[in-house]
Amino acid sequence: MLAAWLITTHGGSAHAAALGPCDIYGNTGTPCVAAHSTTRALYASYDGPLYDVARFSDSKVKKIGLLTTGGYANAAAQDAFCKNTVCMITRIYDQSPLHNDLTVEGSGGNGHADVGARADALPVVVDGHAVYGLLVFAGVGYRNDKTIGVATNGQPEGMYMVTSGTHVNGACCFDYGNAEVNNDDNGNGHMDAINFGTECWFAKCYGTGPWVQADMENGLFASNEGVSEDTANTGNTSPFVTALIKNNGQNAMAIKAGDATQGLLSTTFSGGEPVVNGGGYSPMHQEGAIVLGTGGDNSNGSIGSFFEGVMTAGFPTDATDNEVQANIVSVGYGGATGIVGNLKSNAEISLLTQSPCCQDYYLSHQGSASTAAVIAPVATGNATEAADATWIVRPGLANATCLSFEARNRPGDYLRHYNFQLMRESYDGTSQFEEDGTFCPVKGNDGSGKSFQSFNYPTKFIRDYNYNVYVAGDGGTNAWDTTIGFPNDSSWTVKAPLSP
Repeated sequence: MLAAWLITTHGGSAHAAALGPCDIYGNTGTPCVAAHSTTRALYASYDGPLYDVARFSDSKVKKIGLLTTGGYANAAAQDAFCKNTVCMITRIYDQSPLHNDLTVEGSGGNGHADVGARADALPVVVDGHAVYGLLVFAGVGYRNDKTIGVATNGQPEGMYMVTSGTHVNGACCFDYGNAEVNNDDNGNGHMDAINFGTECWFAKCYGTGPWVQADMENGLFASNEGVSEDTANTGNTSPFVTALIKNNGQNAMAIKAGDATQGLLSTTFSGGEPVVNGGGYSPMHQEGAIVLGTGGDNSNGSIGSFFEGVMTAGFPTDATDNEVQANIVSVGYGGATGIVGNLKSNAEISLLTQSPCCQDYYLSHQGSASTAAVIAPVATGNATEAADATWIVRPGLANATCLSFEARNRPGDYLRHYNFQLMRESYDGTSQFEEDGTFCPVKGNDGSGKSFQSFNYPTKFIRDYNYNVYVAGDGGTNAWDTTIGFPNDSSWTVKAPLSP
């Protein structure tokens, strides 16, 4: 009766909004029992709140809803409520009729009580709308241990989340899915959750990840043997990734992954339940809690990004998986902000050095890991170089009257200085990072363009020196503090983005 009621409650398409993922699941007999997103409605008929934000300044809480029924998050409401202070996401609403909301996770068998995510740390554009994702760093986690309708004791289920392949690590465990109700490790098969990260639990893995795997407790499974059986599965490094698993609870499971902005899902495994670790996975022993950002026992050392995710009753068909992926692709995660070539909030820019040595050299990051910033030329037609030299202007992480620079092609990664060298690194939620990653624009030190003053070292400015980039003073003990060339080397021309 539960499944039938869920289908009829949200299964129609007589609304102005297009079908959402949960409409698709419902129409094919595997209704959503949980639907979480900070970016959009997952049913065409949904018109409730997406998440709560709490202000540090006075602890007041506001529900953040939608611009229209079945539409996108009203991020402007968050911006207004959180102006001149910092807000945290304290609740993520379940859009399904079962109301399996997620709140900040308490302590567990392998982790202290968690904290909420900073509400403005992961800005993103979806279908032309500026919204916010959920940026998880170590110690952030959400959970519901008292759910309704979520699979237990070998019942079939499916789930997906949209995440990012650029904000990951190898710590345990960036999960979304079914977990234990007591926040502890209760043995094999007591979890059934998507895991996304670079941890290779059962060697062998191919490539360097991050991989979509199944956290089924006491192991991250790439197959029923644990190890990866797909030599082509070297990882999913796209800025936006669809991660999907499904399990009939008895003798079959599948793992799929794909780029959330284009193309189809790839099946990296389809077969039986795990046969390693001494068994205990067939049948499964799910307990029905929902976890986001941590492991089942609240192992909370991971980082990750979350934009949307659902869990279903029943084992979705491959055709349904494909239809849901097409829906995700259609909304256009990571689109252009529509603001270019200036220092307004959310503008996309490239920064051209004004050093006489280096005409047509741009401030850039290079490589797939956290990396030092450089100045470098951008070859015509080289999309990778253009993307690495494109930044999004964000309100300053430490002070909203100043600026922070987010990498256009790596959501959640910002420019910050470390030992005075400018780096591109994943935001970690610390006040040190926030101060190191905040810069205040002033008139260019050479009389033109712009210079960017370090928030926590106000006598130092972003400066190129020997093709690397530092925060530097006009004179000092470090080589990059030389007065020679300082006015030009610390001045920049704000240009339209090289990568649209």
